[in-house]
Amino acid sequence: MRNHDKAILLFVMVTIWLTGCSASFEEEQADATGAVEEAFKEAPKESNHENEDIQYYLPFGFEVEEETANNIILKNGAKTYILFYNLQEDMNSEVVLNATLQQKEFDVDQRLTEGDKLGYFLIEKTSEKDNEVIVGIGGVKLTSEVKTKNLSSEAETMMRIANSVQFNL
Repeated sequence: MRNHDKAILLFVMVTIWLTGCSASFEEEQADATGAVEEAFKEAPKESNHENEDIQYYLPFGFEVEEETANNIILKNGAKTYILFYNLQEDMNSEVVLNATLQQKEFDVDQRLTEGDKLGYFLIEKTSEKDNEVIVGIGGVKLTSEVKTKNLSSEAETMMRIANSVQFNL
């Protein structure tokens, strides 16, 4: 066997091995569920952004790209997030959750309660590697497209943002 053939064989074997090592959707979903629950139960992060309607926390690297009525488009590098808020709904409202659930079926539908807060974590698996993730608390929800391998960290960060939203009433 020539060195060229050995190199190709080695490359194919390593690729197959690495593919088998990536976490499955079920494993990532379980980790994400725990991470979202922890972020939901944490004390809200201190606000570092605001508009005329709300105050909220954005982690390092996040920036506001656009604001419209009831929506804030956030960017973190190439990733886009949509922060929706309904000032008419409080932290234990099910209106935004129920409206979201009527739009499509989700592979993961987790509800969280803590005191007077109703939280939720929804995942729609859009492909083998991609998912639509929605986290929310009452009248606030945050939506983004997330790679399966990043479900846990992305969902946790999204819940921290949603948990920090305070209405300027």
